[in-house]
Amino acid sequence: MRPKTLFRPTRKSSAALAATAAVAALTFAATAPAEAARPAQHPAPPKPTVVLVHGAFADSSSWNGVIKRLRHDGYRVLAPANPLRGLANDADYLRSFLKSVRGPVVLAGHSYGGSVISQAAAGDPDVKALVYIAAFAPDKGETPAELGEKFPGATLPTVLDEVPFPLPDGSTGTDLYIKADKFHDAFAADLPASTTDLMATTQRPVAASVFTDKPTEAAWKTIPSWDLITTQDKAIAPDEQRFMAHRAHARTTEIRSSHAVPVSHPAAVTDVIEQAARSTTR
Repeated sequence: MRPKTLFRPTRKSSAALAATAAVAALTFAATAPAEAARPAQHPAPPKPTVVLVHGAFADSSSWNGVIKRLRHDGYRVLAPANPLRGLANDADYLRSFLKSVRGPVVLAGHSYGGSVISQAAAGDPDVKALVYIAAFAPDKGETPAELGEKFPGATLPTVLDEVPFPLPDGSTGTDLYIKADKFHDAFAADLPASTTDLMATTQRPVAASVFTDKPTEAAWKTIPSWDLITTQDKAIAPDEQRFMAHRAHARTTEIRSSHAVPVSHPAAVTDVIEQAARSTTR
């Protein structure tokens, strides 16, 4: 007995199969060029590492609010201690630290930290942007003291205490501290006294020589820069900041803030740093 045939193609079913195959072939032919025409997907460039350099009378914790926001936005952040022992020494220290960082770097400096980054970044191909936060951006041979004489208005120099300290060669240097009862008004007037009392107590002294040391490099001449200018600043006069930013052709933002802007306005500081960071991935 022959087995029953479950399905026997008919002319009608054969025609239907042929039509289906033709449609599939046409569909493939129509879509194949579109697939081939799609541009290759390239991975996004890596975000740069942000290196933050504090200034005088502060330490790396002054960046805490900024660090928190940058990390939230996916940036690797490093905030080394600035020795505050003299421009040549401090710049050499930062330069050696930068050698340990792989890949592109956005280098930001607050206050005197601006002098340090200007010196340390010169000739470093990995530093793609400089960010000055209420900071000095001196030219070669130009001291902060000379700039202050050209643009009077800062009261901080009048409220400093001098404390001697020994130098390695046996001579004596001079450390500068802000007088505790003047710290709020001269350095951080837009912060509550409960905060500035702690800042005054834990302030890092700076060697007086940093204000008369002559820079030998000015990295802002060859590296793109951004500048946040603080219009209520009593440490570096606003007009002095504007002069340095204009000379450096920096992308400039102004904010109504005291000198302690990383503490009082961390969101604004973060925004300027991220503007600089985004420019390195275009």
